[in-house]
Amino acid sequence: MSELVIRGLRAVIANTDNEILRGIDLTIRSGEVHAIMGPNGAGKSTLSHVLLGKPGYEVTGGTVELDGVDILGMETWQRAQAGLFLGMQYPTEVPGVSLNDMLAASFAASDRDSEDLDSLIRTEADRIGFDHKFLDRPLNVDLSGGEKKRNETLQLGVLKPRIAILDELDSGLDVDALRMVSQRVEAATEEDQLGVLVITHYSRLLEELRPDQVHVLAKGQIVKSGGAGLADELEETGYGEFVSDDDDDDAGKRNLADGETFADMFADPLA
Repeated sequence: MSELVIRGLRAVIANTDNEILRGIDLTIRSGEVHAIMGPNGAGKSTLSHVLLGKPGYEVTGGTVELDGVDILGMETWQRAQAGLFLGMQYPTEVPGVSLNDMLAASFAASDRDSEDLDSLIRTEADRIGFDHKFLDRPLNVDLSGGEKKRNETLQLGVLKPRIAILDELDSGLDVDALRMVSQRVEAATEEDQLGVLVITHYSRLLEELRPDQVHVLAKGQIVKSGGAGLADELEETGYGEFVSDDDDDDAGKRNLADGETFADMFADPLA
């Protein structure tokens, strides 16, 4: 049983006083699915980036522990080895490195036996309808948005992390692809006891990837939590009760830090 415990997490863009996260409290356990929804610029992608240690942010308060171990002092690769996985909103293209090569390197770094890795990759590709011709191509290069999301779902299935943070997994997927990808992640919560934190704007993802809890993130804080029905309620009513006209300027600033306008996870958010 694994547990990611976030308490009072606060973060700013590095070398500024622009506070994006303003005290996040959240616990994700093995087998659970937590969905985060909220208006643009609320801090959703920033939360995912801070949890994985993206450069360009400074944590100013709070703690994040995975199975009782503080991860905020770890490098990104150490957090990954500890069991965190990030499905990025904009998956990065890596010319010259194939999916097979990347996963083989990941197995080697974790001292995992890679003897059956090729078979495992092909099995996972079949589970989500990912064409085998992409397996030997440079990672994410010349793939559509939907193919990139399938690619990341395949990686999740192969790597079997403890906790997965999925930033807009549904972006770019057609109806059939969305169903297959969602069902694969849902299956991982049962087969591997994966804990999931999924960021989404739409309840359609949650029809297959069934959330135990839905949280509304606004102004850098979780302002409301509820069951799966909250997602449908939000699609009908919007986020008006959680924001005001005075938030427009701040939202514009937060959008840049929220990772919604640049593709590289490790790019400078101020560039």
